[in-house]
Amino acid sequence: MLITYDTCEASIPAIDQKRLSEWINRVVVNNSFEIGEINYYFCSDNYLLEMNREHLNHDYFTDIITFDYTVADIISGDLFISVDTVLDNAKEYGCEYLQELHRVMIHGVLHLMGIDDKTDEDQEIMTQKEDESLALLSDID
Repeated sequence: MLITYDTCEASIPAIDQKRLSEWINRVVVNNSFEIGEINYYFCSDNYLLEMNREHLNHDYFTDIITFDYTVADIISGDLFISVDTVLDNAKEYGCEYLQELHRVMIHGVLHLMGIDDKTDEDQEIMTQKEDESLALLSDID
């Protein structure tokens, strides 16, 4: 298992990397997958906007872009997270910044496990899986 945390035009948030890595691994294993390599990159809005334009032909801000390198049941990928958009979303949703950051972090992992969020039905499933995953985090010291 290899989970890394890095930055692109931003600072790494004040997170407990060991605890989060254990949590992510637990979520992955509970869903009958294993971790290959997951790389988190914490970015500025502008950095992620340029990536969105370049790689996805989307001209808008987003909280996460996930590049999926999963093979069979071994999940791997690069997850680029805009710390600016996560902060804005936390304010909009009335929750703590770290709570929203954790949700976005696991959202990307759920995408690597094949969970989509394009339709309303898919979004409901994604939200349910996010909530179940977040509940596991409280069990990890």
